[in-house]
Amino acid sequence: MLHKYLFDIQLFIIYDVMKKTCLLFCFLLVSAFAYSQWTALSAGISDGILSVYFPGRTTGYAAGYNGTILKTTDGFKTWTNLSDQKYQTSFSVFCTDTNTAFAVGGGILKTSDGGATWDTIARGTGSYLHSVCFTGANTGYAAGEAGTILKTINGGTAWASLSSGTTATLWSVFFTGADTGFVVGGLGTILKTTNGGISWAVLSSGTINTLLSIHFTDASTGYATGSGGTILKTIDGGNTWAALPCGTTNVLMSVFFPVADTGFVVGYNGTILKTNNSGTSWMTLSSGTTKDLYSVFFTDTKTGYAVGDSGIILKTTNGGGYPSGISDPLTASNSLVIFPNPSSTQITIETSAIPAQSQLSIVNANGQQLITHLINQTNTQIDISTLPRGVYFVRLTSDKNVAIGKFIKQ
Repeated sequence: MLHKYLFDIQLFIIYDVMKKTCLLFCFLLVSAFAYSQWTALSAGISDGILSVYFPGRTTGYAAGYNGTILKTTDGFKTWTNLSDQKYQTSFSVFCTDTNTAFAVGGGILKTSDGGATWDTIARGTGSYLHSVCFTGANTGYAAGEAGTILKTINGGTAWASLSSGTTATLWSVFFTGADTGFVVGGLGTILKTTNGGISWAVLSSGTINTLLSIHFTDASTGYATGSGGTILKTIDGGNTWAALPCGTTNVLMSVFFPVADTGFVVGYNGTILKTNNSGTSWMTLSSGTTKDLYSVFFTDTKTGYAVGDSGIILKTTNGGGYPSGISDPLTASNSLVIFPNPSSTQITIETSAIPAQSQLSIVNANGQQLITHLINQTNTQIDISTLPRGVYFVRLTSDKNVAIGKFIKQ
């Protein structure tokens, strides 16, 4: 197919036919590659990948069904398949450094040599484990079925069972410090410990939906996601939780914040959500897939990975891109100037790159077009007083170009 396009383009140039169409085609083709949002990478497997973790900028591990364990040292450009069919499904992988990793599921696996060899660690329980988290090189926790919580203080050599006080299935564990940690699970279960797991307090989540993932950006601020499009947030160390609207009812499997205000959530049917304002509003990103996504991890605000069903691995290098329906921004020279930003009543949009008689659209984080105007000058004022608070995108379209800008409605 690519050869056909190249051949067609050569014909257009040689015969000087439809030059404008050819130039527009080339522009769109380059834009599609230059501004790709999430790129699907091939790991060469068909089993679902349930967890991904990067201990370094380019070194990462992934684990999943039927003993799947993968490793990359170049940011997913290539993979080493460390899988061994004698191992059982691993629901979660966590690294304490680039060479030391743990994978839990039907058992607890550990590597100390970068994945070359894995030791199976006896754990004294028949329940599946769904999540693992370490607070340092020696101290770690795992959580799973029937309220199971385990702890190690010797780097995973031995694990002791802790009393969780619940029989609910536990799906995710996260520690904000040496002694303070959280576990979430079925029926909206949220548990908290402040003494290294000796005791666990039951917190009120305000939901009966299953909670599948938890992540804190600091000791006070945390997020939990789960079934029914649930996103919860706390700003007081878990004492109270508020539900955040996100525009979907899909199961949300994983949440990750590379920095305090910027976070990502992935889930069923290829769902990828992003916030730039600490969860106040969420935009739906175009993942390019309808496969279920189970885990997300970012090494910085721009570079991130999502994994899921049928061995799918997605990578972004531009912070996840733009919301669904906005996928073709121009180069910086054609960007829009929007001020004041943030604003509560009115914005001014300036551009020198888009000619007169252009179409201006304001789109919300879910890709819905809310305001449209026909522009015939380079300076335009727009009333935004009726818009709800949140992040919005301005799209300015002419016969050849598309420019994208962003503003926040206070």
